[in-house]
Amino acid sequence: MSGERFGLGVVVGKFLPPHRGHRYLIETALSRCERVVVIVCGKPVDPIPPELRAGWLREMVPQAEVMLIDDRYDENDSRVWAENTIGWLGRAPDVVFTSEDYGERYASYMGSKHVMVDQARIAVPCSGTAVRSDPFAMWDFMDPPLREWYAKRVVILGAESTGTTTLSMDLAATIGTSWVGEYGREYSAIKQAGGESEWRSEEFMDIVREQTRREDAAAREANRILICDTNSFATVQWHRRYVGRPFPELETFAANCRADLYFLTGDEIPFVQDGLRDGEHLRHEMHQWFEGSLKSQPAPWFLLRGSREERVKQALQIIRDLWGPGALVPRNGS
Repeated sequence: MSGERFGLGVVVGKFLPPHRGHRYLIETALSRCERVVVIVCGKPVDPIPPELRAGWLREMVPQAEVMLIDDRYDENDSRVWAENTIGWLGRAPDVVFTSEDYGERYASYMGSKHVMVDQARIAVPCSGTAVRSDPFAMWDFMDPPLREWYAKRVVILGAESTGTTTLSMDLAATIGTSWVGEYGREYSAIKQAGGESEWRSEEFMDIVREQTRREDAAAREANRILICDTNSFATVQWHRRYVGRPFPELETFAANCRADLYFLTGDEIPFVQDGLRDGEHLRHEMHQWFEGSLKSQPAPWFLLRGSREERVKQALQIIRDLWGPGALVPRNGS
């Protein structure tokens, strides 16, 4: 059947998560079928929501039709799978593409042909189990949506002129990964240039939404670790600084932000005026605000002090200790 063409082809699986081996399987089906339906099986208890996996597949292989089915299925009964598939599609497929032993049996119950694709995982040496077990080791077999999900987010925060941007750039360059600048600083520069000095709470919501959007986009290009120069959690403290009262909407947004590790930059270094900064008089107080807020959230955090080089060295060692040497693999260009 190496050159045979088909009408309706089916690829079925959990895709937990969908990696480049799955993409290879689906693209093989697409190359030989007029129409391909990918059936994603999901249950609420899955470690990655099935709706998310289906969305990733639609992005990864937009030529295929992705169908998400609910949790009412029997994982181990090929006959039930076959009956359900016919019901889901409204007819038996002409061919089934799999990389698994069950494929021939499953296809036979529907009277469909079966094409085995890379069962030995030679073309793409990857599996969903391997990705879940060690995503860093499987990084080169992930497409951008999956990298966004698995990238560890390291957030640098601190009071004004404590070296957050310098450390962010240095860490990203040393690791060979993406970093996200502070959108709030861009916003402040535009505001200041327009002669505005009063801040409204709603402006901080605009800032955190854009900051988070940029963070998610950068995570797709990250090399295992994403460096973030501030995030929405830190913005809560800037709202406190400029507005002076709680803002529940912002605090709720910040409570749901993604952060795997925080580095707080020490305030022992000299204050440098850059034309935008206005908080030298309360820099130490703000440092204490950050320290207090970090103690009340669940992600690990560490205070970094010392020279520029010493801070980078400390940060790299902490990352190794937390996630192993696999977190600091050089980018291979894929």
